[in-house]
Amino acid sequence: MTIMQRVFWLIATLGNIIALSLYVNQSSVASTLLLAFTLGYTAIGSYDLYISPHTLNKLYPVVAYLRYFLESYRVEIQQYFIANDTEEKPFNREQRSLVYQRAKNVRDTIAFGTQRDLLEENYLSLWHSLSPKHLSDDVKRITIGGPDCIQPYDAAYLNISAMSFGSLSANAIEALNLGAKHAGCYHNTGEGGASPYHLKHGGDIVWQIGSGLFGCRTDDGRFNPVTFEKMAAKPQIKMIEIKLSQGAKPGHGGVLPKAKITHEIAMIRHIPMDKDCVSPAVNPECTTPIALLQFVKTLRELSGGKPVGFKLCIGNPAEFLAICKAMLETNILPDFITIDGAEGGTGAAPVEFSNRLGMVCLEGVYFVHNALVGVGLRDKIKLIASGKTASSFDLLAKVAMGADVVNAARTMMLAMGCIQSRHCNTNQCPTGIATQDPARSHAIDVESKSERVKNFQQNTLKSFYELVGSMGLDNPNQLTPNMLKRRSPYGLLISSGSLVAPLAHNALLTGHTQDSAWTTWWQQCSAVQFYCEDTYVLTPAEFKPPHEC
Repeated sequence: MTIMQRVFWLIATLGNIIALSLYVNQSSVASTLLLAFTLGYTAIGSYDLYISPHTLNKLYPVVAYLRYFLESYRVEIQQYFIANDTEEKPFNREQRSLVYQRAKNVRDTIAFGTQRDLLEENYLSLWHSLSPKHLSDDVKRITIGGPDCIQPYDAAYLNISAMSFGSLSANAIEALNLGAKHAGCYHNTGEGGASPYHLKHGGDIVWQIGSGLFGCRTDDGRFNPVTFEKMAAKPQIKMIEIKLSQGAKPGHGGVLPKAKITHEIAMIRHIPMDKDCVSPAVNPECTTPIALLQFVKTLRELSGGKPVGFKLCIGNPAEFLAICKAMLETNILPDFITIDGAEGGTGAAPVEFSNRLGMVCLEGVYFVHNALVGVGLRDKIKLIASGKTASSFDLLAKVAMGADVVNAARTMMLAMGCIQSRHCNTNQCPTGIATQDPARSHAIDVESKSERVKNFQQNTLKSFYELVGSMGLDNPNQLTPNMLKRRSPYGLLISSGSLVAPLAHNALLTGHTQDSAWTTWWQQCSAVQFYCEDTYVLTPAEFKPPHEC
């Protein structure tokens, strides 16, 4: 027997006898409570010993529940009492505090110096200028819309990334959209479609068309041009985004657990309520690079010439180059491309997919930027970066690596009051943000939370413009990857980049590439299919021939 099994038998026998004797002889409150305790302990312990399927309960009757109780609060205990300000994931206390402070319009400065190890390997930093500049208002918006776009859109540098109604509650969606309206930025609907809550307050909308085609699908899950055209005609919808993949789970369709599917969500998405809503891994209208671009053209025409683009997490580089080849062959260009980083994700995702697939945002942006330069199309297509943006430095780093504008999702949730409890996939979000439980979600005050979203967006942008100016620049478009410094394993600062060399204008078309990786990927890819065999062996720069470094 284990010690706790012996304790159980001691309480079940001798303990009950003593408690019953005291109760009969004294009949006091104390004796009543003691008897209730021993009887309750005996009942629970008997269940654990003879009925419970759990080994721990059998070996440690009754007290095993103490472990389960403490384990249920492990994340909170770690977050509040153990972790320091800079070690938590995905957002540490320093990052969350910064978001909360800027959302509340309170002091966001720190005292007594940095807590970061500035000599840490891979630590990112910037070099400032002795001639700081002030940025004028006319460089604080980016126009999105290529040669075939009739209704271009002027976007802010920081916007609200894709979060669906269903993944988030109605009040949370309303607060985000009203916040977008006040802040002058756009709000991406996520793949769940443009719900009434996205449209209620009049904030600018980017309508995302996911692989489930929610909001514009037929009964059999194919594209419905009639319902699309009707929704896309709304003046509030400024851009259309086709979702190919997302950073949290690239190569896997979106997942909305059935616990979060209400009758209203089922009606909006045109899905059943009795099972998880799992979108296809592949958009049925975009099975090849050429088909993707034909779909871009179709949506642009049906929407009356609004900007249309697509979103993806970069995986095999050759497969993105296949899209570039298709652009050249069809002469159909997206107005924008959203690069989702592997570090992103607000909802449910398989652990292996979330942890192990895809390029991180900075690498993906750097690659896509150079690929478009290499085929001579960079000036016609805007790049949107999405992935873990908590500070103005995070925003600046993405722009420096090649992005035109940036989307943020989780930090917008933090601005509304998210506490990073990581219960987004359980329908038990303690703050009412990522849940469909009406008792929880109704606690969100739309007006006050929208103000916090606006404050976070505007205060982050204010800091971003100051940071750009501190580098001696008067326009964010002057940022380049070499300005972002990374601490090397040897303790020295190097300019940020990638294992692949940057490309010159039209380098892929003329064959003047300095890196054999680009040449191999370009030769491998085809406009008629996405898949390319991953055969190129990436090697560190110190092992490459001199002409490739």
